[in-house]
Amino acid sequence: MIERIVVVNDASLAKGGATGLSLTSALAFRKRGFAVTLLTGDAGQNPELAEAGVEVVALGQDRLLSSPMHKVLLSALYNGAARRMVADWIARNDTPGTVYHLHGWAQILSPSVFQALKPVSGRLVLSAHDFFLVCPNGAFAFLNTGAVCSLTPMSGACIKANCDRRSYAHKLWRVARQSVRQSLFDLKREAPPVLAIHEAMRPFLVRGGVPEHAVRTVPNPVRPFLTERAPVEANREFLFIGRLEDGKGPDLAAAAARRAGAPLRIIGDGPMRAKLEQDYPEVIFAGRRSFEEIGPLAAQARALVMPSRYPEPYGLVAAEALWSGLPVIAADTAFLAPDIVAAGAGFSAPPRDEAALAEAMTRLQDDDLARSMSIAAFERTRAIGLSPDAWISALIDAYEERLRLPRAA
Repeated sequence: MIERIVVVNDASLAKGGATGLSLTSALAFRKRGFAVTLLTGDAGQNPELAEAGVEVVALGQDRLLSSPMHKVLLSALYNGAARRMVADWIARNDTPGTVYHLHGWAQILSPSVFQALKPVSGRLVLSAHDFFLVCPNGAFAFLNTGAVCSLTPMSGACIKANCDRRSYAHKLWRVARQSVRQSLFDLKREAPPVLAIHEAMRPFLVRGGVPEHAVRTVPNPVRPFLTERAPVEANREFLFIGRLEDGKGPDLAAAAARRAGAPLRIIGDGPMRAKLEQDYPEVIFAGRRSFEEIGPLAAQARALVMPSRYPEPYGLVAAEALWSGLPVIAADTAFLAPDIVAAGAGFSAPPRDEAALAEAMTRLQDDDLARSMSIAAFERTRAIGLSPDAWISALIDAYEERLRLPRAA
């Protein structure tokens, strides 16, 4: 039934989880024999895609933060070049068996991509890796405090709320962007499937205007760092994995580890690294590592710390750690946190609460508790994610359903 799968995403090189997932899917579709096209906002220079035979159509633009501000303010509201690129490809190549999957659009492609995709909305699938589909700041949170937002997106109260981490003026710009998206593509009327990465996203998406029936939960694909349970009870080192930026809370992990008297290893890089190295000389900074390089380091760890300042709709690194037998200490606003606690596989702590985070790290220095939580992580958390193969099958099922529905109508 599927003649071609068109993946639409801001970038062709992974610097974050959502882009990584979109590219992983494109490569996996090729391995299953599907014709695949990537429509991307950047230069499209990814040799792995070319080697796999993925057609790459690239706009050749930079991400928002890499562009002059006056260009950002205009093109991020409506990128006419992005609309033309996508619309032209559709006009030249679309067939009744072509399906479209939109992943990321907020960094380069802009709301204009929705206008280009509207003629094929009957064969379109949307991914909700975050909440930018419905929420102006993409997080359903007050980014200056980390508090979860209970307001209806784009309501009067929402527009008045100063929830942006930069300024209220920037919040109003984001409101304008969301208004453009709404005017170009009505999620209620078009109602394409919206793939949520965790079931807890459903009420937020529905509150933002996505029809209940359109929300479909497809958990992220998970590859454990280790195939056997990490011997955490013999280890002492806590582990942080992620980009070294304010939202991920590496400074909170370092401060809590110091308070708990626990060794900490940080894997990752980013703008906070130099300051962290200066303030926390006792922390081991391993820099950015490949997935394969993380495995041996995970085998030496006691637990993973994920102290995100803002709600995490998923938190792939937590799932990878859990499936490796590492207990996880997560911010309680992370959507995986209740799953972790219910499985007895770790603790949750209020975001930005250094003392509570340190207390959890102190408790996990008990060898018996660490071992029991490790076994629970390894054996009782498999429902939180999908194997890579099962994830690809779930995506293909969603695409085939889109092709069947118009014919049944």
